Amino acid sequence: MRIIRENNLYQLTFLPRFFPVNCYLVEENDSLTLIDAALPYSAKRILQAAKKINKPITRILLTHAHDDHVGALDTIKQLLPDVPVHISSRDARLMGGDITLDPNEPNTPIRGGVPKKLKTRADILLQDGDQIGSLLAIAAPGHTPGSMAFLDTRNNTLIAGDAFQTRGGMAVTGQLRPLFPFPAMATWNKQAALQSAHKLLEYKPSLLAVGHGKMIKRPEKAINRAITKARLSLKHT
Repeated sequence: MRIIRENNLYQLTFLPRFFPVNCYLVEENDSLTLIDAALPYSAKRILQAAKKINKPITRILLTHAHDDHVGALDTIKQLLPDVPVHISSRDARLMGGDITLDPNEPNTPIRGGVPKKLKTRADILLQDGDQIGSLLAIAAPGHTPGSMAFLDTRNNTLIAGDAFQTRGGMAVTGQLRPLFPFPAMATWNKQAALQSAHKLLEYKPSLLAVGHGKMIKRPEKAINRAITKARLSLKHT
């Protein structure tokens, strides 16, 4: 596992050279927020990282419910039973393997590794605009119908889940990058993803942290370029 710190944010990366999977610890005054739960074997390393920071994990936030973002969730919840798990009300259904669509949603199939054996369920259902500690919850559908990003209101760090990828090249989710095609292959709806990318850019993030790939400082230009490429790609499909 690799750990990189930027201000109040710790990026924990598993399999960094081959298939980087990130989760994050956000440091508050007296506690930590865990964002996503990486891979099934990641629990021990995540808790060790929290111990080194010497603050307790008091909440768990999920950007979405794919396997590589909830992998260690059951183990962590067993070890920290009183720590509440937060996820969007929409993606809470995916935690139980429900891939049905709502009548008002685009009729494209939900893709990616939807959990089949996850026991943990959400304690708190998030809505767009909810404040959790220093973090603002932002609905960012596209990769999944209920994907969320989290903005640290102290410094405008954006933890965007799979709304973007930086591994294999910066891209809006759903736009294929041959060097790392997996987020695109697991994306539900490209048009919704593009709309969410525009929405996230409006928050003028100072740092972009994603599910797969390195963090980007002052990411506005990179996000704009990715949006332009995604828009052109959709025009030609």
